[in-house]
Amino acid sequence: MLARIFKPARTAMQSGSAKTEQWMLVYEPEAALTVEPLMGYTSSGDMRRQIKLSFPNKEEAVAYAERNGIPYEVFEAQEPTPNLQTYSDNFRYGRPQPWTH
Repeated sequence: MLARIFKPARTAMQSGSAKTEQWMLVYEPEAALTVEPLMGYTSSGDMRRQIKLSFPNKEEAVAYAERNGIPYEVFEAQEPTPNLQTYSDNFRYGRPQPWTH
């Protein structure tokens, strides 16, 4: 019943920072998914897979886990490094790839 505490990263289809400010507490799966033989659906008897709790900061998530006796593992947030490039860099001398159209 180990829980992960992390700050979610933005998705590949997301350019903004929506839904990445909260810290999440998610339980690790206790049992593997099983495939139902007739229809091919995947299922699990582990109901904790559905629980996703959000907290405004890491300290509150850790306090919740300790208060309820939940073993946890904290994954620190990794801030993205911005790739700053101006429009004029497309035409500068010494560009790694020559500009063509």
